[in-house]
Amino acid sequence: MTNLKVQKLLYYSQCLHLALQDAPLFPEEIQAWRLGPVCPPAYQLFSQFEAEQLPVPTQADLPKDISNDQRDLLEEVWLYFGEHHAYYLSGMTHLEFPWKKARKGLPAQAASREPIQLPDMKLLGEQKLDEIERDHPAYLPVVSALLRNAFQPASVTQPQYVQQGEVRDWLTSLLN
Repeated sequence: MTNLKVQKLLYYSQCLHLALQDAPLFPEEIQAWRLGPVCPPAYQLFSQFEAEQLPVPTQADLPKDISNDQRDLLEEVWLYFGEHHAYYLSGMTHLEFPWKKARKGLPAQAASREPIQLPDMKLLGEQKLDEIERDHPAYLPVVSALLRNAFQPASVTQPQYVQQGEVRDWLTSLLN
């Protein structure tokens, strides 16, 4: 785990939390730096390690005020994005609209401290939630079954025709 990877995981955590809760996970802004989104206070906290591995936090290092929902979200972010290398995650963010929009067409290597807007991160979070859902192994079988059931005709009953000798009764029932 490097500082660069922490930055990308914080970014995706913020995006997903905005999409799910319509509120930020944390108040610090995320900026559109040249290697992707960065939360400056978190970057400063880990800057002493540069590109080296960060120390593994102990239980005592973890904040006490994280709710179970927030913990679940962070675990989901780790499960979905954590397997990727920091540079892979950085490359992903360069393809996504919030970072590109905040950089306003700057060349890839140009410095920037422009904040990435919360509404843009929320939209990206909604897209990522859809991706995460579609990548789940149960998604395809469940959706397939739902579609099959939705488009199967209800049990078709045979039409009931008026039989010979019932015409008078049928006409009378219509006129009453």
